Amino acid sequence: MKPSRPRPTAGLRHVALFVARYEETLHFYQELMGMALEWQPDEDNSYLCSGNDNLALHRYKGSERDPATQRLDHIGFIIDEMEEVDAWFAFLKAQGVKTLSEPRTHRDGARSFYCLDPDGNTVQIIYHPPISGQVFKRE
Repeated sequence: MKPSRPRPTAGLRHVALFVARYEETLHFYQELMGMALEWQPDEDNSYLCSGNDNLALHRYKGSERDPATQRLDHIGFIIDEMEEVDAWFAFLKAQGVKTLSEPRTHRDGARSFYCLDPDGNTVQIIYHPPISGQVFKRE
């Protein structure tokens, strides 16, 4: 028996980018756009937050890229409760979705796993304490 689809996601509020100009990009988002530095596990990765979203910057270390080349690392869907990450994993796996990792809890209290969309884009299903459970309200 296949598991039923869990509740709808809490929205698309997490984006992770590979950036070649890492320091300049971090400065732009942190200093110019006013995002708070939530976590910086090392010199090549920074996680920024502005209250109801999360932007991850990862230093690109490959060869020089054509400006038109896609720079997206992955798309993250926020889950409101940690236990629902595992429910989504079971559901997507049962639907034949290719998974790239098992669910795991990170040092910052987040829990997530990665899978692929049909076009090969990496998608992260993530419970992230600073933004999970929040309801977006227009002002």
